[in-house]
Amino acid sequence: MSSGTDVTADNHCTRCGACCAGFRVDFDRSELQSEGGCVPDGLALDLTRQLCRLRGTDHARPRCAALTGTIGQRVSCGIHEWRPSPCRDFGPRAPFGIGDEACTRARARHGLPPLPN
Repeated sequence: MSSGTDVTADNHCTRCGACCAGFRVDFDRSELQSEGGCVPDGLALDLTRQLCRLRGTDHARPRCAALTGTIGQRVSCGIHEWRPSPCRDFGPRAPFGIGDEACTRARARHGLPPLPN
């Protein structure tokens, strides 16, 4: 997505992180490095022969093991370049300050206001 705007200059996602501490992240085994993908094997838990889950997102209060920082203030993803498809597909407009239903739910779980729709 290219809008001519520098997304990194005011990226709401780098201040939020609620999605990384709000949902389970399941993905296909083919996304693992050992299977030719890019997700580090050490950050995955086996669910089935075909499905894996990111470590930390399996907890009752999920928080991805690759997430650092404080939710709602400043966060960083330690595997941003290698994150699985559910992470890549989540909230595609959030970096531009535009929320959606899933983003709003994640932010609400952490007491954060919704982004405009």
